[in-house]
Amino acid sequence: MNADHPASVHTKTRPDAHPDFFAAEAAGLRWLGSAGAPVVEVMEVARDRIVLSRLSQARPDRDAAQRFGRALAAVHDAGAVSFGAKPDGFEGQVFIGSRPMACRPARSWGEFYATQRVADFLDIAVEAGNLTAADERDTRAACELIASGDLDDDETPARLHGDLWNGNVMWTPDGVVMIDPAAHGGHRETDLAMLSLFGCPLLETILEGYQQVHPLRAGWRDRVALHQMHPLAVHAAGHGPGYGRALGEAARAVLTS
Repeated sequence: MNADHPASVHTKTRPDAHPDFFAAEAAGLRWLGSAGAPVVEVMEVARDRIVLSRLSQARPDRDAAQRFGRALAAVHDAGAVSFGAKPDGFEGQVFIGSRPMACRPARSWGEFYATQRVADFLDIAVEAGNLTAADERDTRAACELIASGDLDDDETPARLHGDLWNGNVMWTPDGVVMIDPAAHGGHRETDLAMLSLFGCPLLETILEGYQQVHPLRAGWRDRVALHQMHPLAVHAAGHGPGYGRALGEAARAVLTS
């Protein structure tokens, strides 16, 4: 806690942060919030810190879960100018966690997802010793299939949180509030697949609320492995060989679907 701010705020500091690190977080939160997303409020941002409203925790409940699902669908539907788009008005470096992440407008979802959300992390994972030769081979083969456009659909670019795992979903007395985005234009099923990857309380209830606003395309559960390749690739780059094995399994599911 920064002594310059009252207890009603939460200050994150990092003296050695990349010049865009906290600016990217603030831009993502504001972009999502402008579409009505339940996100933590940005009070102040500087090169070495971000000041956010402090959140109180509450137990998950069905009403909050349904409201979150409906809100998430509406935010996705607010859209982005392209797959790979950065938050409106932000031209700097985007991050997922503390790791830099590409955000370049792409012609198709498959091209964007395969290159910028999976393949970009593979060399790092291999160098770290977290991906076997077989898992690397199968992941690269899956990336070729995805990039070909054969798995594209008619979904328009959605406004994604981009790092929507359970730890970034805060249950408060006022409902769910999202924190720490890696916001960009992508496929809406990627946010939902990330929610299920590490477990989220009342996930099925969240999905019920989501489907009330914008039903998912038939067969979406069969595509969860496809959309989990991104977070698995990120984690394989920095969090151990278990994620490399999971990435290989997801890639093989894509190749055999």
